[in-house]
Amino acid sequence: MANPRPTQPQRITPPPPVQDLNWSPERAHEFGEQMLALWEQLLADLSALPVTHHEGVADVREAVTLPIPDEPLADDALVAHLQSIIAHSTHIGHPRFLAYISGAGTIPGAAADLFMAGLNPNLRGWLLAPAATEIELHVGKWFAQQFGMPERAAGLMVTGGAMANFVGLKTARDALTGWTTRRSGLAGLPQLTLYCSDQAHAVIERDADMLGIGSHAVRKIPVDDGWRMRLDVLRARIDEDIAVGVKPFAVVGTAGTTATGAIDPLAALADVCGEYSLWFHVDAAYGGPAILADDLQPLFAGIERADSIAFDPHKWLYTPRAGGCLLIRDLQLLADAFAVHPTYIYQDRERTDRGIDLGLLGPEFTRSFSAFKVWVSLLAHGRSAYARRISHDAELARYMGARVTERPDFELMAPVSLSICCFRFVPQHLPDAPGRDDYLDRLNERLMTAIQLDGRAFCSNAVLHGRFALRICIVNFRTEASDLDALLDVAAEIGTRIDGEMRHEWLSD
Repeated sequence: MANPRPTQPQRITPPPPVQDLNWSPERAHEFGEQMLALWEQLLADLSALPVTHHEGVADVREAVTLPIPDEPLADDALVAHLQSIIAHSTHIGHPRFLAYISGAGTIPGAAADLFMAGLNPNLRGWLLAPAATEIELHVGKWFAQQFGMPERAAGLMVTGGAMANFVGLKTARDALTGWTTRRSGLAGLPQLTLYCSDQAHAVIERDADMLGIGSHAVRKIPVDDGWRMRLDVLRARIDEDIAVGVKPFAVVGTAGTTATGAIDPLAALADVCGEYSLWFHVDAAYGGPAILADDLQPLFAGIERADSIAFDPHKWLYTPRAGGCLLIRDLQLLADAFAVHPTYIYQDRERTDRGIDLGLLGPEFTRSFSAFKVWVSLLAHGRSAYARRISHDAELARYMGARVTERPDFELMAPVSLSICCFRFVPQHLPDAPGRDDYLDRLNERLMTAIQLDGRAFCSNAVLHGRFALRICIVNFRTEASDLDALLDVAAEIGTRIDGEMRHEWLSD
């Protein structure tokens, strides 16, 4: 039987190119120039704009949301849409935005974000981002040195203070319970507990939840008259827990509380951790960058003894969001707590000479180059400029405290610490009638909301010893003394009007 005739191979036709998304460099330049013009105009107009607008959710939603088109928007329409976003935003970079702890965003950092988005590295692995990885490691080590940590200390960039605290406490949990916790979980272990002041940030409780030990495992220690954790109560709580078979594993000191800017007695907390063999973690998300200012650095004595430190460059280093940092005494402990080894990633490190894979040192596998905006900001401004401005922010807060004390219609609610000042509006000639403090709480609650809606300035609040306070936090390189005076003037104007509306009802009760 004859062999069948071989069939002719079919000719394979390649699909035609699809270039819709692949803009040319010229097209990119044209679009980039339009974005740059919008940014330039925003910077020029910023101080004259209201901090925010009195708009509700329906108005904002209607103004800024569009149907996703089947075909591309024309450039003019797209630019007009971006202008509407600016018009309906809260301007955190405004010199009179004094609420919360949200940095203004450095100009070099914003430009760096654009450049790095174009390069688009993935810091999951060294081979995907060799230059970016080495810069992040360098920045982390430099920060660790500024805090006085030992030579082997290093840093990992994360999204913010919440994640930095979580990474530090997860590493602490695994290091002090044995690394088998990663495989077997907490089953069979005694209840784990950690300790912080009752002024610590709420993310510590959330971290305990995510760590599997539950938020009730967070022992909140009362504070002294300076809003700092009380050491006598801390020791007593640790001893009580040990006596009933509970396992303490970490103490969280706060270096700059959210409400008042207080700094826990860090050196004494380090002593306690040494005595009880506990992990010493410091939440310096807000206050940490003040370590750069010569006049503020002594306030942080003892922070260099921490096992881990969380701090946010996007707060008091003013860099654009998002960029937090976790510093740790030994980088290997992060690998022990987070490394995984998928089979689809093979590397012959002996032949390739590749470096550290940052995706193995924290919970994020795919990682953006958030260190770059920090790096470029540090290079563009220099350490000394940062030190001067951070020191100036703290000086401005002290100025605000002095002005509050000087004016008869305001009252200081807590000692000024770092760049935070807490105060309240107290109308002149307010009678010393029953319920006076309750009335002032209601008045200042109304006042804070009214100030925010007014738009000329923007402050937030704190609740101190159960009393409602207005609060400013200066982490804005555009803010000056005139802006603080303007806030007090606005608060007095609006507060007087609201008092006129409310006082009769109080006194007639």
